[in-house]
Amino acid sequence: MLDSRYGERVRVETYTDPRQAVPRLGPDIHLLLLDWEMPELDGTEVFTRARAAGVNPKRIIITSSHPATRLHEEFDPLGCLAVIEKAEPEQHSAFLMILDSIMKR
Repeated sequence: MLDSRYGERVRVETYTDPRQAVPRLGPDIHLLLLDWEMPELDGTEVFTRARAAGVNPKRIIITSSHPATRLHEEFDPLGCLAVIEKAEPEQHSAFLMILDSIMKR
């Protein structure tokens, strides 16, 4: 999806095991998209490790099947850029607006 929307302006790295992603985290990350519930390390733990590695929390988006209200309770105090409820179509539109905004910078 990102390739078709933004072409060569993006480079995407995808990990299915968060333990493999953590060593790659650093201040050069422009956007980190995390699922709250992942095997081995959950999104909260990866978020904490990303911040420790120098990732700006305003460059981290959390996704989950939990309701957005629950996501806000958990992650707003941590200072992430946004939370996205996967099952909510309006949230998908908001996510694309966030991506478009980041790509304009």
